[in-house]
Amino acid sequence: MPAMSEPAAPRFSQPAQLHDGRPVLIRSIRPDDRQRIIDAFRKLEPETIYTRFFSAKRALSEADLSRIDASDFVRAVALVATIGEGDDEIIIGGGAYTVLDRPGEPVTAELSFTIEEDYHAQGLSGLFMRLLAQIGRDRGIRRFEAEVLAGNTPMLKVFQRSGLPMQSQLEDGVVHVVMELGPQPA
Repeated sequence: MPAMSEPAAPRFSQPAQLHDGRPVLIRSIRPDDRQRIIDAFRKLEPETIYTRFFSAKRALSEADLSRIDASDFVRAVALVATIGEGDDEIIIGGGAYTVLDRPGEPVTAELSFTIEEDYHAQGLSGLFMRLLAQIGRDRGIRRFEAEVLAGNTPMLKVFQRSGLPMQSQLEDGVVHVVMELGPQPA
């Protein structure tokens, strides 16, 4: 009997607008995004890389790139913000969550964002936050967690402005944030 293939992850796509009026597309990551992700990473400033990965990195590892294929909309969701179309499409940011294995606890996912510097303060992280919370709730996620460097005030403000009940704890320069998703808002 032939092996059953897994169903393809749902495709998410939503046009959006930055605070300055520029149009972007928020969509699910695709296998053909590998080179776009590598190119986007190469454009990041060292400080942005450090705030995302908590260390200096010159290139993405295979483990980092494996998130592209892992986005199944069940245990992992990865969204990207793009400008341009076709061969000219450029990834300018991303937001993702991955379900953590914690039997006996509410379903919890680790949340992460990376935004290219030219697009900071344009509302992308807040948009990713809202979309990931909506997708997460629909898939039974009850809690988001994130680790944020204490000096990353803009990211901490995104979490505070999310409207989600939030707890945070500072330890060794890292803020551990826990946000309760609760039921779908009316």
